Amino acid sequence: MCKKAYSQRVLAGIAVFCALAFQVHGEPDRLFEPAPRSDDGRFSNWASDLSHGSATVRSKFFLGRVGATFRAPTGIPERIVNDGAYLRENARHSEPTVTWIGHATMLVQMEHLTFLTDPIWSDRASPVPIAGPKRQIEPGVAMADLPPIDFVLISHNHYDHLDLPTLRALAKRNAETVFFVPLGNGQLLRDQGIKQVEELDWGDTARFENATIHCLPVQHWSKRSLTDTRKSLWSSWAVTGEQRRFYFAGDTGYFRGFKEIGDKLGPFDLAAIPIGAYEPRAMMEASHMNPEEAIQAALDVQAKTTVAMHFGTFNLADEPMSEPPLRFKKAAAKANISAENSWVLRIGETRRF
Repeated sequence: MCKKAYSQRVLAGIAVFCALAFQVHGEPDRLFEPAPRSDDGRFSNWASDLSHGSATVRSKFFLGRVGATFRAPTGIPERIVNDGAYLRENARHSEPTVTWIGHATMLVQMEHLTFLTDPIWSDRASPVPIAGPKRQIEPGVAMADLPPIDFVLISHNHYDHLDLPTLRALAKRNAETVFFVPLGNGQLLRDQGIKQVEELDWGDTARFENATIHCLPVQHWSKRSLTDTRKSLWSSWAVTGEQRRFYFAGDTGYFRGFKEIGDKLGPFDLAAIPIGAYEPRAMMEASHMNPEEAIQAALDVQAKTTVAMHFGTFNLADEPMSEPPLRFKKAAAKANISAENSWVLRIGETRRF
């Protein structure tokens, strides 16, 4: 064999070896397809467009919400004093912990990182400061007492989940904080001077130090004005590392995607699952789970422990504010999930997981 032919065979062999090595050790195939879109380019759900009830149902609901602003709410969760000292001390030699700030805002410490989900410290979940759902209980930890925040996860653009005053304040506290948002939400933050923004589609992943961040499907919708319905994406999130695996369901109706998420990324050490804002069902069922559905979702994603959220902070729907956690605990017991693995935290409470 001539020298040139031998060299070509050696090079070909190296190329084959590299190709095989990449198949084994390279980036894995994406676990989920990108979010579907309708013909006009707006984002959609796996179940296509969602029903929000008849005009009669919606009108009655909104009239009821107006009336609720004049009534003193009952059933507000207990709040405990949390000065953030333990959280600040724990920030780098972190025990895996979760702290309920209120609503869907969880402060999580794992993999030597500290992050927030859907942070809202504002008094109202509204585009204007004098109207809209009013906060019924103070945040569990004052913003000034927080440890340094490495990153923030945003599930979608509704005002009780994407609160621009809070996001601006977090960015001002630490210019290095990264804000992970579903597609189409980045410019909203950049317009506020927030520069560290990463937009992800369903199935996309990002690496942050010792953790992998997964943008995952969910069944919901988006809207902040009269003309932007479904122009930006909504998502759930997972944060996985060598020590722990955490799932944040965001805001969602029950859907088959929970089972797929569990099969592909579970089990999770902790899953934060929404349990409130579910009545009237004709209006809410497609986009908000009731407590029984929340327990089924926790089983689907293979959560070792589930922490309830999205209740008790803003009076958003027709069910009594005291009802969601009671039904959640009852549904957990019926599903043979122990109290040690189905948490209803007090506002401000920190637990290890």
